[in-house]
Amino acid sequence: MNSDTFWLALGLVLIIEGLFPFLSPDGWRRMFAQVLQLRDGQLRFFGMCSLIAGTVLICWLA
Repeated sequence: MNSDTFWLALGLVLIIEGLFPFLSPDGWRRMFAQVLQLRDGQLRFFGMCSLIAGTVLICWLA
């Protein structure tokens, strides 16, 4: 993996992360307020699921 791949991946993450607040700022705000109501354990669970899904995806594509 070279630095171009890293910057390309980072750019893609930023595009995907920016889509929802750009297309529906009110919906994004409501979703963010709901996320703030989650307990630490729930947030850790979603974070762990995201880490596992990303790792599986990278291993599958590599």
